[in-house]
Amino acid sequence: MGNIIASSAHQYAPETETWSRCYTEGTTVTHNFEIAGYSLLHGMGTGNYVTSSTFTVGGCDNCEWDIMFYPDGATKDEGEEADHASAYLRLRPCSRQPWPTAVMTKYTLSLWGKDGQLCQQRSTRHTFTPGGTGWGHVRFVPKSKLLALKDDCFTITCVLTVLKERHMEEVSTFIVPIPTSNFHQDFGNMLKDGEGTDVTFVVGDQSFQAHRALLAARTPFFRAELFGPMKENKMQRINIDDVEPSVFKALLHFIYTDALPDNHDVRKNTTLQHLMVAADRYGLDRLAAMCEGELCRGIDVQTVATTLTLAKQHCRERLKDICIDFMSSRDVFGDVKKTDGFKHLVTSCPEVITDILQENLPLPEVVRTNPRRTPGWLKRQQRSSQVRRAVLVSACVLVPAVVVSCRVYMRRH
Repeated sequence: MGNIIASSAHQYAPETETWSRCYTEGTTVTHNFEIAGYSLLHGMGTGNYVTSSTFTVGGCDNCEWDIMFYPDGATKDEGEEADHASAYLRLRPCSRQPWPTAVMTKYTLSLWGKDGQLCQQRSTRHTFTPGGTGWGHVRFVPKSKLLALKDDCFTITCVLTVLKERHMEEVSTFIVPIPTSNFHQDFGNMLKDGEGTDVTFVVGDQSFQAHRALLAARTPFFRAELFGPMKENKMQRINIDDVEPSVFKALLHFIYTDALPDNHDVRKNTTLQHLMVAADRYGLDRLAAMCEGELCRGIDVQTVATTLTLAKQHCRERLKDICIDFMSSRDVFGDVKKTDGFKHLVTSCPEVITDILQENLPLPEVVRTNPRRTPGWLKRQQRSSQVRRAVLVSACVLVPAVVVSCRVYMRRH
C-alpha cells in the first residue's frame, strides 16, 4: 500500500481515478466435484480422466456442463507437464435442445483439501463453441501435492458464470471522478500525532500512546483487556513484557492502518516471525496471514528451519508446506542441516523431519509403474517407507546427542 502516513496536501487526486459501468447480464452457478482415493487414480495414464455429474446454469437450459479431471495429466508432453494433474470444464451436447452458436463464460476452478485448505485456484475466460472440447489447465496442480493431502481426498469447486450476449445500445457508460480514499491516512495520522490518546503501553524502554476505543474495535484481545473485567481496564499505563518495541510499533501501525509499515527493517525475516507470533496472540488474523505471506516469499537456506519451527508451533500449514517444499525440492538440504535453526528444529519438532524425508524418499519406481498393484500391496509399501523414515528421524535426533555425550566423557577422563 506504500507509506500510508502522508501529507494532507495529497488527500485528493480525482484525476487518478475514474469510475464506469456497463450493464452485462450473467448467471452464476457453483458445482463441487469430490474425489476420494486419489492415490488409486494416480497412475491410470496420461489422457485418461474422470468426470463429475453434469450441471446446468439457470437461463441457459440448452447447455450441460461437467468437470474433467486428469489424474496423470491431459497431454503426453515431457517436462513439467508430466508432473501435474489437469482440470477442464466441458460443454456437453444436450439432446433436449439445440446447441447455441457460442457461449461466453468466465469460471474458476479451485482445489480444496479435506481440512478446508485452498490448495490451488485458477480462473479463466473462454467462449465455448459447438463441437468443441473441454477447456482448462494442463498444469492445474502438482501430483506430489495431491499425494500429500490429508485423507487422500479433495474437492474441485467450479464457479461458472455464463455471460449473455450484449448489444451496444444496451450499454450505458458514465464517468464520475472519485477522490482517492484517505481513510487509512486519517487513522495513521491519529497514531502519529497522538491527539486524544487515553492509554499508554510501556514496551521495554519505549512508550506508545494509543486510543482505547479504536484498539477495542480492532481486536477482541484489547476489548477484553481495556473494557472487560481484567485489571487493566482502569489503568492508564500498561506494561508489555514479551514483545520487542519495534514489533509492538508495527503491530499498532497495522491496527490503525490495516497495512504493514513501509519499513525495510519490518520486512526482515526475524521481525516478521516475531510479528506473526504477536498477531496470533492479539487475535489479528489478517496481520498474521500477511506476515505468513511475506515469510513464504523470503525463505532461504539460513532461515527456512527456524521458519518451519515457527509454522509448526503456530499451526501455519501453508507456511509449513512451503518450507518443506523448499528443503526437499531443491539441492539445499545439506546446507540447511548445517544451520543452528535445523538443530533446534530437530530437537523441538522432530516429527516435522518425517515430512521432509517423505519428500526426499519417494516410493520405489515399481509403485508408480506396476499396473497390477493392489491397495493392500500399496499399504505394505507405505508401512515399509514409514519404517525407513522413522529410522532416519531417530538418527537425526540421537546422533547429535551421542556426540555430545562422548565429548563430555572424554573431558572427564
